[in-house]
Amino acid sequence: MPRQTIRPKSLDFQPRPTFPYSPGTRGGNMIYTAGQVGWNETGEVGAPGDVRAQTVQTLKNVRAVLEEAGATLDDVLKCNVYLKDIDDFQIMNEEFAKVFPNDPPARTTVQTRLSDPLMLVEIEAIAYIGD
Repeated sequence: MPRQTIRPKSLDFQPRPTFPYSPGTRGGNMIYTAGQVGWNETGEVGAPGDVRAQTVQTLKNVRAVLEEAGATLDDVLKCNVYLKDIDDFQIMNEEFAKVFPNDPPARTTVQTRLSDPLMLVEIEAIAYIGD
């Protein structure tokens, strides 16, 4: 099964981050998003210091990758959430619950250093599109 690279237009901003990765990939019915962060339409981390706003933008970016691949948030099986500060868990969780209000996907949340000091949250998703 050939691998398809997923690049939503909403994440095709300039200046583009120089990290060597694709926003998402699809192989058959499986879709994998790269870790998405709070990059806004200009390619900058929006809302420095505001984990709520960054979580909202991050989830919009996850949704954009999924939609470009033909999936929806309802197709998500698993998310991994990376927080710069685990004390932000409750705020992130509130926004996550708004996006996944019923039967949310499996999830792991950990505290870790992120690739840019302005980033407060990063989220990746795995989705399955049925036949």
